[in-house]
Amino acid sequence: MSTADSTAQTGSLVIAVDGTSGSGKSSTSRGVADRLGLRYLDTGAMFRAMTWWLLREGIDVGDTAAVAAAAGRPVIESGTDPLAPTITVDGIDVSVEIRGDDVNAAVSPVSAVPEVRARLLDLQREAIGSGGIVVEGRDIGSVVWPQAEVKVYLSADPDARAQRRTAEQGGTDVASTQQSLLERDRIDSGRATAPLTMAEGAVHVDSTHLSLAEVIDRIVELAQERRA
Repeated sequence: MSTADSTAQTGSLVIAVDGTSGSGKSSTSRGVADRLGLRYLDTGAMFRAMTWWLLREGIDVGDTAAVAAAAGRPVIESGTDPLAPTITVDGIDVSVEIRGDDVNAAVSPVSAVPEVRARLLDLQREAIGSGGIVVEGRDIGSVVWPQAEVKVYLSADPDARAQRRTAEQGGTDVASTQQSLLERDRIDSGRATAPLTMAEGAVHVDSTHLSLAEVIDRIVELAQERRA
């Protein structure tokens, strides 16, 4: 099937890609969106952007009440071009800053605050709009857009995830990275509001022994099957 034919068939499609940190959600989701001519939304970047803003404002991210009170203040905007996604806060491009160690250490507790999730949920649903988008995160198929035509839960074993994340960050301490990822899993899976879980009706794709191209192919096939 040609790219043009694929785009015509999937123009209003919503593909929800959930899963654990380091399982390849971002690269996979961008690749799928590009192949199918769809937009792309990284919801994790939105939580990171909120976290970056809180840290810049000097707000104690461990103070749930303070975080909740401030959650409505920053203007967060996400660009949806899969080849050049952007994220801005109050007009400032923070694409690089949100990947820093300080944000990495603080994003999980911020993400667990219900008022933060509610604020960003509204922005995420607004971005999805009439569809034609691949959305990645941890609760897309279960909370953000449970009516998504294609739901995928992407995972990989902890060692593979740690190897990939360490390589992405240009580091060498795989053991420390793995410990950090597992702690993130624990927090995300155990939070009271919108925990990390495999949504009802989702297809589980284990990327441990698959190449990026193979994972993209699998999800593209699912999308085409839904619209056949």
